[in-house]
Amino acid sequence: MGALFRSEHMVLCQLFIQPEASYSSVSMLGEAGVVQFRDLNSNVNLFLRKFVGEVRRCDELERKLRYIEAEVKKDGVPTPDPDVVPKAPIPREIIDLEAHLEKTENEIVQLSQNAVNLKSNFVELQEMKHVLEKAQVFLTEEYGLFAAPFVLQQEGSDSSRALIGGDDRGRLGFIAGVIQRERVPGFERMLFRVSRGNVFLRQAELEEPIEDPATGNEIHKSVFVAFFQGENLKSRVKKVCAGYHASTYACPNTAAEREDLLQRLRTQLEDLNMVLGQTRDHRHRVLVSVGKEVTKWGVMVRKMKAIYHTLNMFNMDVTKKCLIGECWVPSADLGIVRQALTEGGKAVGSSIQSFVNIIETPENPPTFIRTNKFTAGFQTLIDAYAVTSYREVNPALYTIVTFPFLFAVMFGDLGHGFIVTLFAGYLCMCEQKLSKIKDGGEIWNIFFGGRYIILMMGVFSMYTGLVYNDVFSLSMNIFGTAWSATRYNESTLMTHRHLTLDPATEDYAQTPYVLGMDPVWQTAQNKIIFLNSFKMKISIIIGVVHMVFGVSLSVVNNVQNRKYLNIILEFVPQILFLLLLFGYMAMLMLWKWVQYYATSDPAQIKASPYCAPSVLISFINMMLFSENPIVKDCDQYMFASQGSVQKVLVLVAVACIPFMLMGKPIAILLARRKPKHDKRSRSNGDVTQGLELQAAEDGVALAQEAPSHGSHEEDEPFSEIMVHQCIHTVEYVLSTVSHTASYLRLWALSLAHAQLSDVLWSMIFRKGIMAGQELEGTSMILGGLFIYLSFGVWSFFTVAILVLMEGLSAFLHTLRLHWVEFMSKFYVGAGYAFQPFAINDILVQENSDD
Repeated sequence: MGALFRSEHMVLCQLFIQPEASYSSVSMLGEAGVVQFRDLNSNVNLFLRKFVGEVRRCDELERKLRYIEAEVKKDGVPTPDPDVVPKAPIPREIIDLEAHLEKTENEIVQLSQNAVNLKSNFVELQEMKHVLEKAQVFLTEEYGLFAAPFVLQQEGSDSSRALIGGDDRGRLGFIAGVIQRERVPGFERMLFRVSRGNVFLRQAELEEPIEDPATGNEIHKSVFVAFFQGENLKSRVKKVCAGYHASTYACPNTAAEREDLLQRLRTQLEDLNMVLGQTRDHRHRVLVSVGKEVTKWGVMVRKMKAIYHTLNMFNMDVTKKCLIGECWVPSADLGIVRQALTEGGKAVGSSIQSFVNIIETPENPPTFIRTNKFTAGFQTLIDAYAVTSYREVNPALYTIVTFPFLFAVMFGDLGHGFIVTLFAGYLCMCEQKLSKIKDGGEIWNIFFGGRYIILMMGVFSMYTGLVYNDVFSLSMNIFGTAWSATRYNESTLMTHRHLTLDPATEDYAQTPYVLGMDPVWQTAQNKIIFLNSFKMKISIIIGVVHMVFGVSLSVVNNVQNRKYLNIILEFVPQILFLLLLFGYMAMLMLWKWVQYYATSDPAQIKASPYCAPSVLISFINMMLFSENPIVKDCDQYMFASQGSVQKVLVLVAVACIPFMLMGKPIAILLARRKPKHDKRSRSNGDVTQGLELQAAEDGVALAQEAPSHGSHEEDEPFSEIMVHQCIHTVEYVLSTVSHTASYLRLWALSLAHAQLSDVLWSMIFRKGIMAGQELEGTSMILGGLFIYLSFGVWSFFTVAILVLMEGLSAFLHTLRLHWVEFMSKFYVGAGYAFQPFAINDILVQENSDD
């Protein structure tokens, strides 16, 4: 947890690497994933960098791999992930890999082309077979239709030239072919228009689709025969067929010739189908062997490309004998960097050792917070708002506890929390298997990535549900009840539904309950009123404690940045303003619970709830310097001298506002007026000079912390400093009021969740049970079925509305309370994330993008 408290210390390093060891050294650094390289060639065109040729080679290898993967997936061949992620190939292995991919691509291209050619021949023979089969029927019908005066003649045939009677006007030609089914209506209309109705078209649909040789898609086609007379119509029909991409085939005139040709086609189709099967089997065997290696090849090529992209960020020294790179490295990982450079040099047998040089820089280092699978989700919540500034207090450490706790205050139900815990527990226990799901979608990735957050929220919700004594809107009677009903017999208790128990009587509720809420409140008529007051006050107390803790964390940041003046001029007035007003209000709530109790003794009436003043009214009167309303026989205040104490608190709190507004600007102004040589020669005992110099140092540190201002704060005009401080002061004062009221969402959502759960129970399941019991009198099976259906409906709405929708609502409200109400008190969030060169992370990101 020490690394989670604030970001790790970073150093800027120069790497001096020999050119022959550059590839292997960067590969070792990429496998370690501990350095973030800086681009030293940002002003150089990408096409003019040293390793652009190697990057292009990797692009060509990726193109070949994409083609191979597409062919493998087209045949449905599985591509298993390698058991061990391969490392980037060494330079001498790159040539072998390139030659192997070239050979594999050529072989698959040749096999695919041969398969397409064979399939094209097969499709042509298949279509011709269908044409002959359908044309036999068409020609027979047409012969009977046109009877004796006409003789049918296939287009392009030299036989059957003459007709009976020897008149050329009786010659009737025809063209047979195959066309796509959706083009038939347009094809028929076009023939009618170009021939003015003198072409007779017959067509029939094929029952089975025909596979396209090029794409493999199934296409539905129809066989047609177009009858015409004369050479003019023949040429027009051929042009229309070409325009509609219809395939035409020669068809013999006589039935005997057609039958003989059909038999030969069937024989050829059987032989060609056998050859196609053998070709497919051979291609499948090749793709199966390739599919086992294609994923490994892809990983190796991507790693090569990432390494050469990184090497393009390096500079060559003036002697052209050494590559120089700059990178950010966590101080704790410097040993890993030196070891990686050493191993990279040994891998290629380099005789000159590469080395690391740490350099000083005024730049702000990147923020690196080391996390594990448990803390990564909470850190992601913080980074979604803003990346932590370098060495700033990290809110994620405290969010691990406060986030699920505030969620549970709004989602307090033992049953609903148990459902959430079961779901998160399943995700956590099966995370090894579930992490391999790559196409689960964005929602699944969010749930799985935040599985430990959900687990903590479920566990805390079970705890608060136990405190609220709320299980699906019902109560548990584990420890009995602290209320006593000895004055009433059992018949009175069972028959009087609205029986009132007086808490002032000694028999009732004189001892505190063991844990949480007394189950008797579940049946009380004033249940909502009691829980409403209790949860509202608890929300304010939790909110004040949370904000006080946030303001206190600013001290840690100021000490880390050596801004000790900010502790006096900002933290002290801020914490006083918050505690003297709203901390005092929270104290009044706790004091009221302790001071007033149920009693029937007239001598103790001042300690009874009758005399308990309203905390809200007391706070309003405190701010207005008004007196509390006097109730007969009661004290005006909760304790002695409360009125005087409240006036002092308000005056001190109001005095903190100008102190926050003017303190820091005046200190900076005094520091500017002091001569610089006096600052250097001041004595340690001069407190005034120390404060002045500290103000100047604070200004410099503040400017370094926020570089977007463009210059140091000590160089800014005094008017701008005053404006910034005025905005900061007004924002804090107003936000203190609004943020305290914002924590009332804890009360509102908790009450809404409990009431909605009660509505679902009473209006669905409870009524279903009562209706089912009535039906059991006539049919036990029907009554049980009705209860079962009621339980199903209640379960569905419970999970869909109370667990999912209400859970999401409580999650978003909790997120807002942390981002705005808590983190705004101390969090700057002006950093940028440390993005190390980690090859494995690059591969994961590319796979998710794909």
